[in-house]
Amino acid sequence: MKYCGVEIQDHTVVELFKYGNSELSIPKIERHKAAMLRNSLSKPLRLVLEADLFVDGETFFDYGCGYGGDIKHIAEEGYAAAGWDPYYQPDSPQISADIVNIGYVINVIESLGERRSALLNAWGLTKKLLVVAAQVLIDDTDRGQIAYGDGVITSRNTFQKYYEQEELKIYIDQVLDVDAIPVALGIYFVFRDAGDGEGFRASRLRSHLLTPRVRSQVKRFEDYAEMLAPLMAFVSDRGRLPVKGELAEEAAIKGEFHSFNRAWRVILQATDADDWETIADKRRQDLLVYLALNGLEGDRPSMRRLPAQIRNDIKGLFDNYQKACTLADLMLYSLGQTHIVADCCEDSAIGYKQHGSLSVHVSALEELDPLLRLYEGCANRTIGRLDGATIIKFYAHKPQISYLFYPDFDTNPHPALHNSMHIDLRDLSVRYQKFYNLSNPPILVRKEAFVTPNYPHYEKFAKLTRQENKLGILDSCVVKKHQEWVKCLEENCVRIKGHRLFWRSDADPEKLKILQTTASERHSPKIEVNGGKIEGTAEGTESTEEGKEEGGE
Repeated sequence: MKYCGVEIQDHTVVELFKYGNSELSIPKIERHKAAMLRNSLSKPLRLVLEADLFVDGETFFDYGCGYGGDIKHIAEEGYAAAGWDPYYQPDSPQISADIVNIGYVINVIESLGERRSALLNAWGLTKKLLVVAAQVLIDDTDRGQIAYGDGVITSRNTFQKYYEQEELKIYIDQVLDVDAIPVALGIYFVFRDAGDGEGFRASRLRSHLLTPRVRSQVKRFEDYAEMLAPLMAFVSDRGRLPVKGELAEEAAIKGEFHSFNRAWRVILQATDADDWETIADKRRQDLLVYLALNGLEGDRPSMRRLPAQIRNDIKGLFDNYQKACTLADLMLYSLGQTHIVADCCEDSAIGYKQHGSLSVHVSALEELDPLLRLYEGCANRTIGRLDGATIIKFYAHKPQISYLFYPDFDTNPHPALHNSMHIDLRDLSVRYQKFYNLSNPPILVRKEAFVTPNYPHYEKFAKLTRQENKLGILDSCVVKKHQEWVKCLEENCVRIKGHRLFWRSDADPEKLKILQTTASERHSPKIEVNGGKIEGTAEGTESTEEGKEEGGE
């Protein structure tokens, strides 16, 4: 019987399959056990809220809602919310809604046919936006999981299909005949209206810019400053003057100034024209990156398929679509020239440079050369970024992007690497590495090198680096190993508290004296004595009563 792949159990024929060298019966899949009790909103729906895609009066439906946690939280946000689940809410009606979520559902369905039907059913209920999420990583493949079909059966008799990120996008695109947009690992947005999808793509590539300051006292401007404020905000946002119907305050402004151009001339009298040109240039760069990414696969949408506001942006900033697309294609061509990418990395005024690479904090991405933004976008457009990515590493001499996650980058003076994701842009293959379970993970030093001077904690990071430089405990490498770093601090008789360096109170007095003298001679600082604290003007290592009491680490 076993030779035929079956055996008799309690007067029932049970199918067998092999797992290694053993023969096991297929357990009954209990899909409902994969449902999670949620005390907060799930990540896919948090991303929807953060993107301001919920509009007042819109409805939400959760397809495969499990215990209904997301329904409750969306309802608390003030939106009409409902859901259906084959186990927990089988009698609830499946109703159409503006935003539909099918979160972590298709990955627990072992039947290929049912999986496809579930995705199609959810799409059929969608009026505006479908949110699709599925598992993309396998953490415990060797413990309590059995290979079955195209996934695994867990120790709880649930099924899990772990997708590769690109595989998930291909699956969604093929089943629904769409171009799904990755917003995070395993999370995709699918817009019912293709124009809305293009608008969302473009919005994610828009730099955050401030309205230029008023620099001159002009009575005409001061008299109408409140009326002109919406026009200034619009130009800051779009880099151009509005066209008819784009600005709610149009009637009032034209009633006083007769045209936007005349109103704009008054604004220019009180502000710096160069500031506005800088904004316009930045918006041109944003649009070129967007158009270049849309041309990656040779299926860039026609002008008429773009949202009206983007069409107006192109006309206002480039005169015509053909000119903008030509410039975007030149950017794409440049990406294939290794030396051009290498030059962009080398010439960047932002980020930490090593031989053959440039690493920046994610907050600095929009301030990079547009070619580097496009470089990163090639990976992000299909794969998405690593969850919580902190550092983006650009490789100058090979087509690769790496995302590095340091969970406590802001609070830990030398954060440990948690995990990383490396994307080969030639075939979009992805390689993951975990570091959080290591006893000696890599850590970062010189954190200010990765951010811009306007980053909230820049000065705090820089001060610590100056202290460490004064002691001579930093070299050219900004990534070190935790255990070696701890040993280095001990050998130099210092400890770190917060983002400040202190002499250890338990250090050998003679060794401490030598180190202090060496540190002082290295930068020849002027020493000041202030309330029991001794520090150099070069922000050297500090000695406090608190430090003496606490001792070293």
